[in-house]
Amino acid sequence: MPEKKHIFISSVQKEFSGERAALCDWLRSDPLMRRFFEPFLFEEVPASDRRVDEVYLDEVGRCDIYLGLFGNDYGFEDHEGVSPTQREFDRATTLGKTRLIFVKGADGRTRHPKMQALVRQADGELIHKRFVTAAELIAGVYAALVQYLEDKELIRHGPFDAAPCPAATLADLDPERMTWFLREARRARGFPLSEQASPEELLTHLNLLNAGRPTHAAVLLFGRQPQRFLLSSEVKCAHFHGTQVAKPIPSYQVYKGTVFQLVDAAVDFVLSKLALAVGTRAESNQAPVAYELPPEVVREAIVNAVAHRDYTSNGSVQVMLFSDRLEVWNPGALPPSLTLQNLREPHGSVPGNPLVAEPLYLTKYIERMGTGTRDMIRRCREAGLPEPEFTVTDGFVIALRRPQPPTGQATPQVTPQVKAQQERALVELGTTLGLSTPQATPQVATQVAKALAAAAATGPREALQQAAGILDREHFRNAYLEPLLAAGWLERTIPDKPTSPNQRYRLTEKGRAWLAAMPKGPQA
Repeated sequence: MPEKKHIFISSVQKEFSGERAALCDWLRSDPLMRRFFEPFLFEEVPASDRRVDEVYLDEVGRCDIYLGLFGNDYGFEDHEGVSPTQREFDRATTLGKTRLIFVKGADGRTRHPKMQALVRQADGELIHKRFVTAAELIAGVYAALVQYLEDKELIRHGPFDAAPCPAATLADLDPERMTWFLREARRARGFPLSEQASPEELLTHLNLLNAGRPTHAAVLLFGRQPQRFLLSSEVKCAHFHGTQVAKPIPSYQVYKGTVFQLVDAAVDFVLSKLALAVGTRAESNQAPVAYELPPEVVREAIVNAVAHRDYTSNGSVQVMLFSDRLEVWNPGALPPSLTLQNLREPHGSVPGNPLVAEPLYLTKYIERMGTGTRDMIRRCREAGLPEPEFTVTDGFVIALRRPQPPTGQATPQVTPQVKAQQERALVELGTTLGLSTPQATPQVATQVAKALAAAAATGPREALQQAAGILDREHFRNAYLEPLLAAGWLERTIPDKPTSPNQRYRLTEKGRAWLAAMPKGPQA
């Protein structure tokens, strides 16, 4: 809630007693006005041992907006022949306050000469509005205050992501992330700008600048530290062994970064926890990798939450994996033109944050035509899973049901042929990693298999390490990651920049061939 702006309502003469009271009551009762403004009336000041002129001039000094009501009467004159209204206006002018002047009546022939002079003075310095009735006054004040709120960027007509991000500058954006975007967008969608385009050219092309300032969308997409400006834009991921939220939480992560990084990290978190089966190469040169939930559906649910959430909310996207389902919650709501039923039928794309959605489309994180929810339904059907569940409570929730084994189903037995195949693979693995102790090979094989399974969906180093269950980063890098890269089982997605924050790792044919020798991959 922004700090309220104080409005000083001028004039203590009896001429405006009714209008002043009506104006004050309206400012305190109107849902929009009372959120942003607090009026001051001199009549409400309690008795005190202070001079009257000191009180009202001090209040003018403290106010944000001076609202002057000029009529026919000039009012009480002090020993210098100056009225309180004149002194209030002069003090507001000297202090550079925002001044809103409303003049009663269209005919000035009945005005006091000094009031006529004050009106002419105000007319020469700023635009004033005329009114006759209290209703006209309130309508004029409403229009003026709404304009004030827009000028101060406290309210907006357009989407949130198009508004300038307060305090953010171009220096808060990461050129390396913009270079990554240019490369990916050109490869994925034929983006017209070259990879050598400057940050200003890219931001201008994507409409991510507002009067030369980065918009909220620019910070969310390319910020060095987006959560510095938009704290709630982080994503919280949790894994529970049961079907309800309960402590202790076995695995909990809070991810920060750009929207691209948030999506990648959250997807990797979920996939590293899902059961995975790796088939054989009987029908293809590549061994099929099957997660219990289709990765495309998991990704779509998470992208939907990050792209379409309400970024003005203090809530964060939450990704919760239970034993029976995956729930993705975001602080947002469906646009008025869509219903829960519409999501299951052909519908247009109505992005909540269009400037964020466009770059996600250009990098193939999302599709533009409003097909995401229907694609999720189709893929779940093809996988023999229940359709996704869409609900709106205090936010928008997508639930994906995990497959459950039939009651009483026996654990499949490992045949001698499969066991021999696994043992041959372990020997190959030991040779590749330089293992000299046969006893260590099965444990290492399990850890490597988990890391490679995570890489089947292309993921960052953290996801591979987490999947392998290895806590020490340097040990994982030296004993697993680098040997697998050197052996050609893994490869970097950005080989020319090994330390890039956007670096990902994926399986090669050799890595897939080894996984193919393991009929069932690890289960988290």
